[in-house]
Amino acid sequence: MQLHDLKPNAGSTHKRKRVGRGNSSGGGTTAGRGQNGQGSRSGGTKGAGFEGGQTPLAMRLPKLPGFKNPRRIEYTAVNVSTLELKFENDAVVDGAALKAAGIIKKEFEPVKVLGNGDLTKKLTVKVDKVSASAKAKIEAAGGKVELPC
Repeated sequence: MQLHDLKPNAGSTHKRKRVGRGNSSGGGTTAGRGQNGQGSRSGGTKGAGFEGGQTPLAMRLPKLPGFKNPRRIEYTAVNVSTLELKFENDAVVDGAALKAAGIIKKEFEPVKVLGNGDLTKKLTVKVDKVSASAKAKIEAAGGKVELPC
């Protein structure tokens, strides 16, 4: 026996019915799609998980409890102790400087300075947000805070 002699058992395979090839073939006219309506049209199917216009189950079930605001802005937290370590006196702390110092990954990501730690250097801080305690520590050290307007 050779590989080309192999064939499936008798009756185990069926020829595919070719519909829509004329009435004499037995599958003409409506080609097994019924009369009219969405199912008879080309591309006329509802998507997977469609529930007749009702909100689908996958959207109704939350992955995690609570409400997640899709427009929430996530700020990267930077403490004044980090600024004390990474910057020299009279330095300007902005997005480019923070990225160059390796504190944040992208220059234009939102940053909030928090007041954890001590600050002795005079810095000019130009970020998106600054906590009240951080602002007090920066100004007590002789620096200033410039927030975007």
